[in-house]
Amino acid sequence: MDFTTVLFYVFSAVMVLAGLRVITAKNPVHAALFLVLAFFNAAGIWMLLKAEFLAIVLVLVYVGAVMVLFLFVVMMLDINIDRMREGFWGYLPVASGVGALIVLEMAAVLWRGFLGQGDAPAEATVGHIGGTHELGRLIYTQYIYGFEIAGLILLVAIIAAVALTLRKRKDTKAIDPGLAVRVKRNDRLKIVKMQTVNQKAIDDAAVAAAAAAAAANKEAQ
Repeated sequence: MDFTTVLFYVFSAVMVLAGLRVITAKNPVHAALFLVLAFFNAAGIWMLLKAEFLAIVLVLVYVGAVMVLFLFVVMMLDINIDRMREGFWGYLPVASGVGALIVLEMAAVLWRGFLGQGDAPAEATVGHIGGTHELGRLIYTQYIYGFEIAGLILLVAIIAAVALTLRKRKDTKAIDPGLAVRVKRNDRLKIVKMQTVNQKAIDDAAVAAAAAAAAANKEAQ
C-alpha cells in the first residue's frame, strides 16, 4: 500500500464521518461546519485523482461562497431546533426510500466499474481528468447543449431574483432613485420671509410686566 492509497483512505474516512455528523448534529452551525470539512476532504480526493481544477472549484465555490452564505443565514435566523425536529419520524419513510434509491444507483455504477466495463475510456482520459483543456473541450463540443441550457436556466434565475427584489410591497418603505436624482433645490428648500422682531422691546416689556406683578403682590400683602 503506497502513500497515495493511505491518503485516499484517510480522506474518505474523514469525509464519511463528516457527512454522518452533518445529518446527526443538533446544532445547524455545527452541521454546516462539518459539511465544509466534507468538502475539503472531497477536494483532497480530487487532488489525488489529478483533478486539480475540480478540487479548486469545489473549495472556492462551495466552501468559499455557498457554505459561507449558509452560515450567515443560519446564524442570522432564529431557528427553533425543537420545532424542526417534530416531524422527523413523519419524513423518515420518504427519506429512507430516497436514500435507498441513491445507494442502489451508486452500487450499480460501482459494480459496473468493478466488472471492468469502460476501463479503456478511463485509461485514455485519466491523465486529463481534471485539466482545464480537456474539460473545456468536452463542455464546448460533446456537452455544448447541456451547457447552454444550464446557462439559460441560470439567466432566468438571475432575472427572477432581480424581479422579486424590485417588486413593490405595501409593508416596506422605499424611495424612487429616479425622483431622488431629478430633485431640485426649490423642491427641498423653501425660503420664507418673516417680519423682523425687536428683541430689546420684548425684553423691556417682559421686565416691566415682571415689575408690575411684583408691585401688585407687594400691595396685596
